[in-house]
Amino acid sequence: MNQNNERADAARNRQAILDAALALFAETNDPATLTMNAVAEAAGVGKGTVFRRFGDRASLLRAVFDLQVDRAVQNIEYGPFPLGPDTPPIERIVAILQTIVVLKLTNRSLTQAVEAIASSSTSSPFVSKQYSYIEEKLKILLSELVPESEVIFTAHALLGATRIDLLNYLTAQENMNDDEIRQGLEAFLLRVLKK
Repeated sequence: MNQNNERADAARNRQAILDAALALFAETNDPATLTMNAVAEAAGVGKGTVFRRFGDRASLLRAVFDLQVDRAVQNIEYGPFPLGPDTPPIERIVAILQTIVVLKLTNRSLTQAVEAIASSSTSSPFVSKQYSYIEEKLKILLSELVPESEVIFTAHALLGATRIDLLNYLTAQENMNDDEIRQGLEAFLLRVLKK
């Protein structure tokens, strides 16, 4: 097998692993029960292949989650109104945070697992490439709306409203459905951002 075939096989295996992990997370209610063995079996590869590609379960989870966030980031960077660059700041902030909430609610188990790993490890949930991108985008937009001294805190506070533990609490304890959560977030953001 030549080097190009090996690279193509490695790329196919990587994508198969990511697709399998995403599908398994969509089906499970308890993300802690999903094993590397289950992912390998669903992807049709050996367990060793999964470990060689991703190293450990936390890295695999982050890669799957980051792939979902990357799609949202592309829409934020290049998409049409109300998400894309031609949108006024308030409407764009609302659209960005709504997109994050929809992503997290759609990938609830995966998001829960990733946020749980981040909060229990030495790495901060605030240091991923995607989080940093969205944080910076919010800071730029907020700089047009609030005093400079409030930009950093406001960006992080708004992102805090998208945490999966809060979204799960609103669903389980407050009996809110996904539409009510999105509507509540929009109303909150408009109230905070419109002085």
